Amino acid sequence: MASLIEAIEIKRKMFFEMEDTPFHCIEVEVSKPTARGGQTLVRIKMRNLLTQQVFDRTFKAGDKFKEPDLVLVDAQFLYADGDGYHFMDQESYETLTLGAGTLGDDSQLLSDNLMVQVQRFNGNPIGVQFPPHVELEVTYTEPGVRGDTASGGATKAATLSTGLEIRVPLFIKEGERVKVHTETREFAGRA
Repeated sequence: MASLIEAIEIKRKMFFEMEDTPFHCIEVEVSKPTARGGQTLVRIKMRNLLTQQVFDRTFKAGDKFKEPDLVLVDAQFLYADGDGYHFMDQESYETLTLGAGTLGDDSQLLSDNLMVQVQRFNGNPIGVQFPPHVELEVTYTEPGVRGDTASGGATKAATLSTGLEIRVPLFIKEGERVKVHTETREFAGRA
């Protein structure tokens, strides 16, 4: 039997199950009562891992949640087609397929052979956890113009091989590989 987690024990980036659905805690805020006899409340900003919907909810400190039957599987991105995104489980070599709507904008971080962790809930793939950085190639960017830095605009727009658009420093040219933060979608350096 899975152990129970109290709402007061939930920390940022933890997973928990509520009403047979897995959730990921994005932010947590505990408000302690000022009056005697008041209840401690826990406000959690959470993401539904099945629908990717994000919302806030407030719980009493003693509310209990189950630990989800959530397994992270090391996988390699293979390809995308009309059925969705296909990954290969690195242990069983089985192909895991995620629907096109499951990844949303995160699909712009996928490049050939990228190693990720696929989340499986009750045995079914439901989402992807990316590494902190991904390396992508710059396919289009304006040439940097001398003197642009005087106005404080020391970055320019760049389109990457997956269609993702980010801001890069002026010295980055087309054809170069850059690192991108997967959480913030910002330039993290040359690859």
